Amino acid sequence: MINYVFDTNVILYDPKAINAFDDAIINIPIMVIEEIDNFKKNMDQTGYNARFFARVLDELRKEGDLKAGVMLPNGSKIRVNICNHTISSKVSNDLIRDKADNLIISVAIWLKEHEPYETVFVTKDANLRIKADVFGIKAIDYTQEKTEIKEFSEGTRVINVADHLIDKIYKDGIITNPGIDGTINEYVRLDSEERPGHSALVKFDEQLNLKRVSEFKDGIWGIFARNAEQRFAFDALMDDNIKLVSLAGISGTGKTLLAVAAGLKKVVDDQLYKKLLVSRPIFPMGKDLGYLPGELKDKINPWMQPVYDNLNLLLDQSENPLTYRELFTQNMVEIEALTYIRGRSIPHQFFIVDEAQNLTPHEIKTILTRAGENTKIVLTGDPNQIDNPYIDFYSNGLSYVIERFKNDPIAAAIYLTKGERSLLASKAAEKL
Repeated sequence: MINYVFDTNVILYDPKAINAFDDAIINIPIMVIEEIDNFKKNMDQTGYNARFFARVLDELRKEGDLKAGVMLPNGSKIRVNICNHTISSKVSNDLIRDKADNLIISVAIWLKEHEPYETVFVTKDANLRIKADVFGIKAIDYTQEKTEIKEFSEGTRVINVADHLIDKIYKDGIITNPGIDGTINEYVRLDSEERPGHSALVKFDEQLNLKRVSEFKDGIWGIFARNAEQRFAFDALMDDNIKLVSLAGISGTGKTLLAVAAGLKKVVDDQLYKKLLVSRPIFPMGKDLGYLPGELKDKINPWMQPVYDNLNLLLDQSENPLTYRELFTQNMVEIEALTYIRGRSIPHQFFIVDEAQNLTPHEIKTILTRAGENTKIVLTGDPNQIDNPYIDFYSNGLSYVIERFKNDPIAAAIYLTKGERSLLASKAAEKL
């Protein structure tokens, strides 16, 4: 049996976290409930999680005394801990005694001193884990949804093959039963073992055959793929059988630009979707826009400006006669804040979620489950540049989706490593 003491951020990150630990006592300090109460009115994922957890506790309250402890379905027990003067005095005089974080730690200290079980403090806050360690309390991150995608972050996989196989790809466009390990919709480069520089860009199909990647010689809305990774991206973006595309990579690799160009092609030219919907998280995800002046469009403009910049660039380079304003007035393009996605159904749309690395797995799930019939979702972002303090390279929503959808026929993931924005931008990314 282990005493787990939960910090507030664990509940706001995953309101079902209390079910993740077997044969345990889940301790919820009373100040955690008070902090959660501050979020319950937020109309976002954090607010939803706060309300969800409150309802869970309310139902458990009907089954027994929360102070004494109530059994959970997995055999663990949950209880709410009062923090009286005796417990709060456990906090060092070096710290602010009535600060919620320190009071939560004081509960962990008291439990360690007075109960015969190991006490473990669970928090997404690195600083609190440091504090707990100083007080002799074992502290861990809540890592139920961490992924291992190291091999993906290294970029394009290169496979050395016999020269005749590359000739076959260019002749037939496919190699059946190639005898090479791979996953469905994995993009790779084949290099000849005999002829240096003789190569082919391919992907594994559903039968794990190798198919040649399209060249897109005419470009897409004035944008031409400048490297192999961008060709991979265009291939996935333009494939109507792939409903979920993840584009990860450093700044300047063209992730958003390629996605928007493909979206305009599919919506405006091919008319396969009714609308191009582009959104990005207003960080923090739950930040209320109400305090900003103007209408909703005015409020989100500062966060959406990179999207507008890409649209302007594409319109300047494209031969399409439509203007920026016409795209919006004819409802072909819509810009939306992710805060307002919950509860919506999104059918027949090409849906781009930019900066997806700042979303938690739960927020990503909320977005993906909004997809209606004939909707394609594109996630773009850089797992190395995360603004959310409670997620990292391995636990953010983008990495989570990439790992969970690996080898699924409806999904593809491409990692772009080569900056193409400008020579200066590429040099800055490399040297700074």
